[in-house]
Amino acid sequence: MTAERPILVVDDDSTLREALLEQLQVDGEFAVAEATTISEAEALMTGKDARFDAVILDVGLPDGDGRDLCALLRRQGLRMPIIMLTGSDDEADVVRGLDAGANDYIAKPFRLAELLARLRAQLRIFENSEDAVFTIGPYTFRPSAKLLHEPVKNRRIRLTEKEAAILKFLYRAGTRPVARQVLLNEVWGYNAAVTTHTLETHIYRLRQKIEPDPSNARLLVTEGGGYRLDPVGGISDA
Repeated sequence: MTAERPILVVDDDSTLREALLEQLQVDGEFAVAEATTISEAEALMTGKDARFDAVILDVGLPDGDGRDLCALLRRQGLRMPIIMLTGSDDEADVVRGLDAGANDYIAKPFRLAELLARLRAQLRIFENSEDAVFTIGPYTFRPSAKLLHEPVKNRRIRLTEKEAAILKFLYRAGTRPVARQVLLNEVWGYNAAVTTHTLETHIYRLRQKIEPDPSNARLLVTEGGGYRLDPVGGISDA
């Protein structure tokens, strides 16, 4: 199983945008949102529970320059991969895009297979970088540091390698439950010596660390023969 990963495509060329959406979603690898202007993109990215693992961003947009939006996102502390699309491969144009904070720059026309390969490569790099920070309930999660931080209580929770891997995969799944065997294979690999009991033990220990009431899990919940993360389950109403 590969969980759908939320991607934002910002381009005012409807033909290209539709082709991108079709290719990105064909194998269920990505869930794609689309915008045609900078203002639409900003609205999507600042919406409640907004989450995008990467952005594909055109330079020429009706209400401004995509590089300005890229620079703004970086100033706001957003570090997800941004791949810029441009009608020019002039060196100065490319340098300006990279200086704005883009991770990669692709000149039109381009092969969709190449764009997908570059997107996957940037996602792999980001997930293992120090910049990767995800929000899980009341916590910010840094997979590379195997660390959860609860800003309200100024509390830090150290995770084991397997605990961090479990959270990382469940985060990628969004709010969809992940079957025990799938999660076991993803975290431990296809190791016949490791059983679901091993996974259940790790889930138990993880709940002891992150749940206010481990016996009544609200953040890391059991569902559909597996587990899922509830993005707001661990946030107090107080």
